[in-house]
Amino acid sequence: MKGLKHEGIRVGEIIAYRAWRVIVRAGDDRLHSVFIRDYVWHPDVPASGDVRTHGVYSYRNLIRSSEEYGYSPLGRGPLLFGKVKIWGEIVEHEAGYRSQFGKVVSLDYGDAELLAKFRTIYRLN
Repeated sequence: MKGLKHEGIRVGEIIAYRAWRVIVRAGDDRLHSVFIRDYVWHPDVPASGDVRTHGVYSYRNLIRSSEEYGYSPLGRGPLLFGKVKIWGEIVEHEAGYRSQFGKVVSLDYGDAELLAKFRTIYRLN
């Protein structure tokens, strides 16, 4: 087809790994970014960000604990670990990715009671 030009590499969705913060306070039943306290991951809305500034961060390899996370998380509250589906514009880094969009696909490690609660809220596993 004349007129269509390929501008770069195109891939489908990528499954990656990340952590989410649980802020323990009355009425807060959403997962939060580990570093940006006010960024909320909603169950039915993909997370999004501009990859030129922040984007949705994720890891290439499985992480199961704060020690494996590799950074000193800001703020307080337990972390849950799992898989995220990422898509859109994606920048690859040594340890993982920064993407335009992301959606929680599983919650696999962390406090058992919190995992059960948030799996129900996000309709996972």
